[in-house]
Amino acid sequence: MKDNNTKNCQNDAQKKVDTIVTLNQCSPTQERESWTGRFDFLLSCVGFAVGLGNVWRFPYLCYKNGGGAFLIPYAICLVCGGVPVFFLEISLGQFMQQGGITAWSICPIFKGIGIGTTVVCFLLNIYYIIILAWALYFFGMSFTTLLPWSHCGNPWNTERCFNPFSDGNETALSVFNKTGMKAVDPAEEFWYNKVLQISGGIHEPGKLRWELVLCLLAVWIICYFCIWKGVKSTGKVVYFTATFPYVILFILLIRGATLDGAKDGIIYYLKPDFNKLLTAQVNPN
Repeated sequence: MKDNNTKNCQNDAQKKVDTIVTLNQCSPTQERESWTGRFDFLLSCVGFAVGLGNVWRFPYLCYKNGGGAFLIPYAICLVCGGVPVFFLEISLGQFMQQGGITAWSICPIFKGIGIGTTVVCFLLNIYYIIILAWALYFFGMSFTTLLPWSHCGNPWNTERCFNPFSDGNETALSVFNKTGMKAVDPAEEFWYNKVLQISGGIHEPGKLRWELVLCLLAVWIICYFCIWKGVKSTGKVVYFTATFPYVILFILLIRGATLDGAKDGIIYYLKPDFNKLLTAQVNPN
């Protein structure tokens, strides 16, 4: 009797799967393109896993939350949440071969998940594209013999600008100590006074930074041409976008290991502060 019930359940489940596959095959919508090869899909997954957060966010969180101790909650969240959800997303997408919203037709009660993830991706793209515009602006400004954020001789620098690597820095530092004035790094003044040109507050909207507007337009155009032919063009773009971050991370690793004080940073990382794990701030981070 138990064997018959098991076979009936298996047959019902197989019928449901066959129905879903048949609906996908008989859908009146245009047939979706597929990856040209497995390696393209693999590189796209690698590129999805590595991004700006690995370069600037993760090291900052490690430093802020006890060094290597942060790896413990990070590994727990990765194993219990990150990897299972990532695997679910990939497997469901490969099985249904639909978009992020319609893929959840496999279980209509979960359609809200598809809508929610689409909204989240939309919001992420809005602010991530701004960061790319800033990066493009810095890239363009770096084509000079003397980097504008490396000295205090620019029109946007103030009297508080202090370059610790320039000649006469000891004299300038003594002046700051006597007057009680806070010294500001030239890179910081370049960021706030030149790039952003921050106003006095929200009541002063300021004017458009046309250099940043053009950079924003350029990165949007680049993103469009990366995806305009679907996975056919994306599969070729990931050959660069998926491998380039690893090259940059390796270069930053070598550069950081050769700087003064690198030994102290490595020791801080290898001798974690486990007391930081008891603070409530670690969990949301």
